Amino acid sequence: MSIDNLRSALPEWAKDLSLNLSTLSRSSTLTEQQQWGTFVAAAAATRNESVLVQVLEDARAHLSEEAINAALGSASIMAMNNVAYRTRHFLGDAYENERMGLRMNIIGTAGGVEKVDFELWSLAVSTINGCERCITSHEATVRGEGLSTEQVWEAVRIASTLTGVAQAVAVVETIG
Repeated sequence: MSIDNLRSALPEWAKDLSLNLSTLSRSSTLTEQQQWGTFVAAAAATRNESVLVQVLEDARAHLSEEAINAALGSASIMAMNNVAYRTRHFLGDAYENERMGLRMNIIGTAGGVEKVDFELWSLAVSTINGCERCITSHEATVRGEGLSTEQVWEAVRIASTLTGVAQAVAVVETIG
């Protein structure tokens, strides 16, 4: 199992990450698709090849190819949107009425999965990328679709843990 491979790759100083990864991959308040889609989207957002490969190996047992592609699509579109929306926010009121002018069709189609799932994955990726506007927008959408604060927070915990795991794996790969 690949989550186990990630856990094994973590050094003793990253034991908390290993324990969190184990807990988050075993039990969930999310549906199986929401949980594993969040893992895939967040792993892609970390930009760490090792983490993404290992997560995908496990995720394939839980997700359809369509769901995997939607999660990867969420990570990609949010990489673009988080930069654009965060920058527009930083630049202030003079830019609020500027048309975004970027194609985002995948958001409207949810990549072929349930809208709430795609939005949850987008929230997790936006958490990693640090875009307040996108985080609050996606959170409002998933809450409006019926997800609880506990479910939203679980997606944030997955994103946070995978970000820490990606950093630790990168350090290990760099210094041995």
